[in-house]
Order: sequence, then C-alpha cells, then structure tokens
Amino acid sequence: MIAGCEAYALRRALGTVAALLLLAAHSFAQTAGGYGATVGQASGAQTAASELTPGSAQLIAPEDLVRILQSATAAKPLILNVGPRMLYLQAHIPGAEYIGAGSDARGIEQLRARVKALPRDRFIVLYCGCCPWSHCPNVRPAYGELHAMGFTKVKVLYIADNFGTDWVYKGYPSVKEQ
Repeated sequence: MIAGCEAYALRRALGTVAALLLLAAHSFAQTAGGYGATVGQASGAQTAASELTPGSAQLIAPEDLVRILQSATAAKPLILNVGPRMLYLQAHIPGAEYIGAGSDARGIEQLRARVKALPRDRFIVLYCGCCPWSHCPNVRPAYGELHAMGFTKVKVLYIADNFGTDWVYKGYPSVKEQ
C-alpha cells in the first residue's frame, strides 16, 4: 500500500513540475505575441477563441463527452489532442489523435492538414489538459483556427484544472501509450 501511495505522490509531483514548466512556457508565449499566434491569423478566429469561457456553448463538459462516447446511438466526434505530446503519451481519451501543441505554429499546421478534407459540419472536440483552464496556451489557438476554416461543430473539452484531475482520476476512459 505504501508503494501505491508513493507512486501516486510521485505522479502528482511530476504533474506539478510539468504544469510549472508549461506555465513558464505560456508566460513566455504571451510576452512573445500571445498564445502562439501565427502571422496572418484571422482576427475573427481570435474573437471566436476569446468566447471560450466556462459555461459557454463552445465548451463540452467531461461527463457530457463520456456520455457521448459511451452511447450506442450518438454521433462520435473526431477528438483531437492539441496539448503537449508528453501528456498525451501519459494518458489520453480513447480514439483521440495527437495533433501537436496549439500554441505552436507546427501544431496549427498539423491541425490544418488533418482537417483539410473534412466536411465543415464535422463534429470535432479539441482538448489539452496541460494546466488550469485559464492558463492553457493551446486550446484557444486551435479552436480559433478551426473556426476561421469554417468548421461549425467544434467543441472544446472544458478541463478546469488538468487532464489527470478532471478526467483520469475521475475514472473516465483513458489510454496510455506503450
């Protein structure tokens, strides 16, 4: 039992260190142009991304996404992880595809390439979970990009604290890379 508690404490400590590193990177990104905005990014996309506030229609709660994923009849969304690769490898939503950090120009390019051929009414859920919602540098640029590309059914998974706390530790389905 002690080994289990120690393992849990180690995971929490590592998660805290990772979150601190991501917050530092986020602070740097804000001072260097804000949320990894790419040259030519539409102001409409930035406006759309600024609407991602708790309780807004653009967000989906974890428990609601779980219900959709477990439903035999509900249309399944394309789930795209736009956070750090390390966190995706530690645990992610079953069926989620890793795209790349939404705060990085390469991540946005990968996002564009992935959705380019999709119908603009495709149900897409974006998520990150790297840090508390108010500090996440990744979901807003990714959401804004999809909005600018004309996608109309995009939701962002509302993760208040981090993916571990708000998804994994609640017992929702998750997969670890081997």
